[in-house]
Amino acid sequence: MKYSLFIALFLFHIIGYSQSADVKTSSEKVDDKLLLTVFLKHDQSMNLNEIEKIRTGQGFYENFPPEGVSVVNWFVVMGIGQMVVLELPASKLSAVNLAIERTAWKAFKSEMYPTYDLYPIMEKKLKNKSKVTY
Repeated sequence: MKYSLFIALFLFHIIGYSQSADVKTSSEKVDDKLLLTVFLKHDQSMNLNEIEKIRTGQGFYENFPPEGVSVVNWFVVMGIGQMVVLELPASKLSAVNLAIERTAWKAFKSEMYPTYDLYPIMEKKLKNKSKVTY
């Protein structure tokens, strides 16, 4: 059920949001970039030094994110672990998955969710237009 919801949201984004859809001419290139939220969940049976040793030994820092993928944000979510938001072309999705599987497993349990920026649509509807930027 949980995954069905995320797939539906992802397809909703791909198909388009009717209130925000700009009519594109056939000569315009379709932007295939998406955001991917990655949760790297801490294994609480290990301390931070043990996690870091595994992550370093598996080449995490050399291989993540893969070539052509940008980090938008990287947060610590206390009690969960780390949350990384990536921007990538859809064609790089499998490369990100492989990078996580090869270099983050054992150190973390991972969850990945394709996401998109709804704020440009919501901003037009909000009475308070303030937005925090870091």
